[in-house]
Amino acid sequence: MIEVNKLTHDYGHGRGVFDVSFTVDKGETLGFLGPNGAGKSTTMRHLMGFTKPQKGEVKINGLDCSQEYDKVMRSVGYLPGEVALPEGLNGRQFIKMMQGLRKSRNDERVEYLLDKFRLDPGGSVKKMSIGEKRKLAVVTAFMDDPDILLLDEPTSGLDPLMQEVFIDFIREEKQRGKTILLSSHIFSEVEALCDRIAIIKEGRLVSTVDAAEIKHGLHNIMTVEFDDPKDFAEFGRSELEFRLRDRSSLKCSVVVDDEDINKFISLVRKFRIRSFAEHSVTLEEYFMHFYKNERTFGGVLNA
Repeated sequence: MIEVNKLTHDYGHGRGVFDVSFTVDKGETLGFLGPNGAGKSTTMRHLMGFTKPQKGEVKINGLDCSQEYDKVMRSVGYLPGEVALPEGLNGRQFIKMMQGLRKSRNDERVEYLLDKFRLDPGGSVKKMSIGEKRKLAVVTAFMDDPDILLLDEPTSGLDPLMQEVFIDFIREEKQRGKTILLSSHIFSEVEALCDRIAIIKEGRLVSTVDAAEIKHGLHNIMTVEFDDPKDFAEFGRSELEFRLRDRSSLKCSVVVDDEDINKFISLVRKFRIRSFAEHSVTLEEYFMHFYKNERTFGGVLNA
């Protein structure tokens, strides 16, 4: 449903997107995870046809997004990261304007969304809070009941209560078979909604993983506390990926993949240890590893 193939657009000074490739299948939600400035919104703008790739291609429903924009937009709902609304209208007038542009008259759907997100559309757009403007953008993005959704930092500006309402709403849309690309820097949001997660750093994809793998423990952190400083030192010379080596407490923490557990246990048995603990790597830990250093877990592509 969504295809990004070797997308490149270099704005200079290291800004842009570089050789980005991913797909989103029908009914799937892909989380596009990265900090501000990583290239998420740039990719979204190319999918919306706002910007033409310097290299590569972007397609929705098999249609080139920059060449067949009008056809593409018939099945797409877009929620931008930054909401800019005309100030001379009230909320209801803005909705009517957007309905006219999209040739949409699904008033029942509009009323459902206004009620769902508790928005009074009678107020002036100019006087609306950031949260109210975001709600108005949500209503107009979903009012045609599109099959494909491009959501760029969708809960930005919403209060915690409305964030939960939005997440529940997207779960409902997923159950109805919608195809969703959701860009975010909020780990809980991505974990709650996404089937797969693509991590982007400085305009380049560095990893794509199934969300189920993250939830069930993509990798394990093993923490071992030693009785003897000599054992601690010898273990520290092992060819393992260390997260912690604390000489004062004689503790080491290492990253161990599931397939390497038995090998790790065999190594540990050679030493006198005081305690042993295990915990699974969270999405946040996995993500931060790419931003703290250039090494990766278990052979995943280098940043």
